[in-house]
Amino acid sequence: MQYTLNIKGRLLDLGEPRVMGILNVTPDSFYAASRVQTERAVAERAREIVEQGGDIIDIGACSTRPGSEPVSEEDETARLRMALEVVRRELPEATVSVDTFRPEIARMAVEEYGADIINDVGGGEPDMLRTVSRLNIPYILMSSKATLEETLLFFADRVAQLRSMGQKDIILDPGFGFGKTLEQNYQLLSVLDRLLVMELPLLVGVSRKSMIYKLLDTTPEQALNGTTALNAIALMKGAGILRVHDVKEAVETCRVIAACGLNNN
Repeated sequence: MQYTLNIKGRLLDLGEPRVMGILNVTPDSFYAASRVQTERAVAERAREIVEQGGDIIDIGACSTRPGSEPVSEEDETARLRMALEVVRRELPEATVSVDTFRPEIARMAVEEYGADIINDVGGGEPDMLRTVSRLNIPYILMSSKATLEETLLFFADRVAQLRSMGQKDIILDPGFGFGKTLEQNYQLLSVLDRLLVMELPLLVGVSRKSMIYKLLDTTPEQALNGTTALNAIALMKGAGILRVHDVKEAVETCRVIAACGLNNN
């Protein structure tokens, strides 16, 4: 799929898969090694993502792990302000995505810190759709639906709403790990390429998630090999962006799949 994202006038070509590195400014994300909470740790993680070949830094300040309670909007805002200040100071040219479900936080991140992409983990609620359309930046729409049919209907509805509001760049995230059983996650991944009918880029985020470590009877810390296997499948099924903790390994996976001519995005 030939698709470009308009990042403040600079075009990011998704004709080849891109890697989004996770930067969690949280004390409770499910993968402990991904948590960074000091300015120094944020700077080091942001530089690591870029140096290892990541194309996008995805900053999250509110854990969405199963069973967790969302932090207050005030706490999420404070964490994000710290991280965005550091990343913009250290890497002013980096493409920055903000992972949130709160429209006011999305607005703050874009208007005050120049965030480039909003990664909405809230399922496309009306206030968020209106906010990102006014902000006029690329938007990642996540689905927590369990089946292919439900996912397609959900995406069709929200994309129609977004287009009616003038939204241009939309990325679709099937939401692996959200609202799905273990079996449903794998069933949806097996038919991921069917979502290409939407003619929009697909983001896949399976990195070290429970769909891997529960299947393999292991832990998030031991789930890198399974993550790499699923990332390879996702690329062959049409993923245009991989959202990952382990950037170097994901970049290498993209290169290997490309060398085999198996990219299907």
